[in-house]
Amino acid sequence: MGVSERKEREKMEMKELIKAAALKLFLEDGVAKTSIRNIADEIEYSPGTIYLYYKDKDELLYEVQSEAFGKLLKVFEENATSEDPVERLLQLSRTYINFGLNNPELYDLMFIIRAPTNVDEEIHKANGGNCLDFLTDCLAACVAGDSLVVTNVQAATLQMWAMVHGLVSLNLRCRLKVMDASEEEIPHILLATMESYIRSVTK
Repeated sequence: MGVSERKEREKMEMKELIKAAALKLFLEDGVAKTSIRNIADEIEYSPGTIYLYYKDKDELLYEVQSEAFGKLLKVFEENATSEDPVERLLQLSRTYINFGLNNPELYDLMFIIRAPTNVDEEIHKANGGNCLDFLTDCLAACVAGDSLVVTNVQAATLQMWAMVHGLVSLNLRCRLKVMDASEEEIPHILLATMESYIRSVTK
């Protein structure tokens, strides 16, 4: 391995170390209470070291979120695999709900907190775009198969996402306690609600 290759590998390893520490602190203490100095202390380096790789906390948060969306996309690809587009849509909604329920702090980091704004949009593309494309493609397949009738697939994508996100968010913010249901029943209710909605709009 040459000098340049070794330096590039060391750079990537340091970035991974920083991101892992940032994610840990973001989830444990919250983004607002986590500083670059906290992250530096976690990895036992100076804050200046982190600034060699990230200009500020916003850019670091953006990359941490990007990796989280990569994990979500991976579970989509692993679990929403049916050849039938309607069944794939059902699989996708179940996967999304289960991801949110099983990873509440990570979901909060991805979808609930305000997205970082101090980033270079030319370098950092919209986080979660691939995940949204997965849903759009699934809906487009439903339309192509005459299982769903919509005039605007993008609008349908937003509607579907808003529905499933709303269900997960209500639960994560403990807004479903008003329902006469036990904590164990809530996941089943969310899944049944989303399945009923999808069945109602598809053939």
